[in-house]
Amino acid sequence: MADTPQPTAVVLLSGGLDSATVAAVAKNQGYRVAALSFRYGQRHARELDAAAAIAADIGVARHVIVDIDLRAFGGSALTDDIDVPKHRADDEIGTGIPVTYVPARNTIFMAHALALAEVEGSEDLFIGVNALDYSGYPDCRPEYIAAFQTMARLATKAGVEADPTASGLTIRTPLMELTKAGILALGTELGVDYVKTLSCYDPPADTEELVHCGACDACLLRRKGFSEAGLPDPTVYAA
Repeated sequence: MADTPQPTAVVLLSGGLDSATVAAVAKNQGYRVAALSFRYGQRHARELDAAAAIAADIGVARHVIVDIDLRAFGGSALTDDIDVPKHRADDEIGTGIPVTYVPARNTIFMAHALALAEVEGSEDLFIGVNALDYSGYPDCRPEYIAAFQTMARLATKAGVEADPTASGLTIRTPLMELTKAGILALGTELGVDYVKTLSCYDPPADTEELVHCGACDACLLRRKGFSEAGLPDPTVYAA
């Protein structure tokens, strides 16, 4: 009897702690991992160094880095000459849509991931979106993921030619209902080395190390997560 081939999962890997955890989850579930990262004109492009380190640690089968310059559109503190908010209170984070939201970013990224999934013969696309400890982005909500999955099954050759009894491409969001503390606890159990991740929206530019500013929304959520998980925080913060 022939061995069942190992399924491939396409994993969006930004280099942050959420995506690192998702990649570890996919690997732990027995998938061959094809990781996908983007150089999109983000001010925190150092996250790609983190993504490469994480990919090597986890042992992905393929790591693709795609160049898209979203600075052509701007409209975000990550891709335009707009200050990154700092020192916001907990009740401000997650209220409204902050200027660090990059217009349509997840849709752009997931469309590329869908193309890679077709090439790789993958029916599983993993993304580290979260509906609890997040920054208010509209493209992280469960209803958005559900709508994109419906579109994905209609828009691809694989979807049209699939066995009608098959489930088709599935977007997997294992972190959706976890707090940041829960994500860190899960990743720690799976052996994720969080010192190699970069969450910061505005990391210092005068160092080659993975240093976090310590004051942007992403850094504040990161600090909060380690504290609430009761885990030592290995992050180097500038302040």
